[in-house]
Amino acid sequence: MRGLDTPVRAIRRRVFLEVAKLGFKADAENLLNDMEAIPYEIVTEDERYRESIYRARAVVRERLRLAMGLSLRPEDKPIPLTAGVKASNISEKYYEPPLMQVIPSACEACEENKYEVTNMCKGCLAHPCQEVCPKEAISFVNGKSVIDQSKCIKCGKCKAVCPYDAIAKKERPCKKACGVGAIVSDQHGRAKIDDDKCVSCGMCMVSCPFGAISDKSQIFQLTRALKEGGQIIAEIAPAFVGQFGPNITPRNIKAALQELGFTDVYEVALGADIGAISEAHHYVDKVVSGELPFLLTSCCPSWAMLAKKYFPDLISEISEELTPMVATARTIKQEFPDAKVVFIGPCAAKKLEASRRTVRSDVDFVVTYEELQAMFDAKGIDLSQYAAESSFHNATGAGRGYAAAGGVAEAIKKCVNEYYPGVDVKIQHAEGLADCKKILTLAKAGKMNGCLIEGMGCPGGCIAGAGTNIPVAKAKKALTDYVKASSKEIPAKELEEIELK
Repeated sequence: MRGLDTPVRAIRRRVFLEVAKLGFKADAENLLNDMEAIPYEIVTEDERYRESIYRARAVVRERLRLAMGLSLRPEDKPIPLTAGVKASNISEKYYEPPLMQVIPSACEACEENKYEVTNMCKGCLAHPCQEVCPKEAISFVNGKSVIDQSKCIKCGKCKAVCPYDAIAKKERPCKKACGVGAIVSDQHGRAKIDDDKCVSCGMCMVSCPFGAISDKSQIFQLTRALKEGGQIIAEIAPAFVGQFGPNITPRNIKAALQELGFTDVYEVALGADIGAISEAHHYVDKVVSGELPFLLTSCCPSWAMLAKKYFPDLISEISEELTPMVATARTIKQEFPDAKVVFIGPCAAKKLEASRRTVRSDVDFVVTYEELQAMFDAKGIDLSQYAAESSFHNATGAGRGYAAAGGVAEAIKKCVNEYYPGVDVKIQHAEGLADCKKILTLAKAGKMNGCLIEGMGCPGGCIAGAGTNIPVAKAKKALTDYVKASSKEIPAKELEEIELK
């Protein structure tokens, strides 16, 4: 479903749009009434989305709370829709965990894992499905194959041998997308997120066909801050190319952000350039010298959280270098200490990274490309109609390449080759949390010694993040062209002299 304009995406974007309008309106007197009206404006008789207009509005109400930065309401207590809004009606409101939440009223309680015979069954004479079943769970009723679920062990052998592909594997989409097994079931069979396991990559959210999972947002607080004025500086991640239209340039985006109320715009590739240099030195100083067996990159928060949660004995091998988001933010704060810094990117997990104590003073807001588009729409901004006099700072292709899987390790390798001629760099990279766990298991077993290991929580890298607007293939093509158009391939060593820590 990635990149498709489905009804689920339409509802999500409409909620963001209405919340952005609330923030820009900044009408404290009518805020609660305006918020109560939104579910009725989104879900009408003509656009009910679900089998019941009342259920659809109930789901929108919970989406609305999450978009306002609030938690879901409990199912067993009479809590008003607007409860807690006054406390959130400030620009300093920040995320409170958990970030990812399942909306119970939206969940369809999909089967977790089940093989089922469809009407494609021909009742063939060979009945290979019955022959291969190790538990004799398959019988024939009225000439058709039937699986006894009480005997089935979900081995899939029947499906593999069926000549008509008549046996379907029914699997909960959110659970299938989760690489750390964080999706469990509640007492009603509905999906539930185990917060102790979750690393907030957002893949469950984008995989649910019912839109039952959503993340919290700061869009209301940010639009309020922009309405109030003051020095607010945006830092935008390099995966932005193509996200707001095929012909939208950095100059268009910069001008549109300024029209929203941002005083300046930086490219996060600046922080990526700084990080590539630092990690190149780190790899040579620690791994090539033999002090560390391998080095894990740190720019993806889901990957770093995965390593710390599931492989705590590998913490010393995780790079201590700042992520591009933080490195760029600290660069901005050094020059503009009183400014509010807004990270704009494709990633849901960055929202939690920014809430950590060590990062909180550097990054004031985090919004995704999807949320930013809603802000543009709320103000009626057509990006093609705006163009700034200048583009972003002149980042390198190496820093911009961080946005695609493999790009981080490749950037570091190029820096090593430039600064330490003759030093061999062994690269390994994983994308998707399941593959990340596999590669960390191999590293722990001593199979990755000498390697620079890059992990990305989203399959495809940042360009495939949960907050993106376009299909991954289109995003990758746009990023490749953007990297090639960079005037410099790698950052100069002098950039490392910037003191950020």
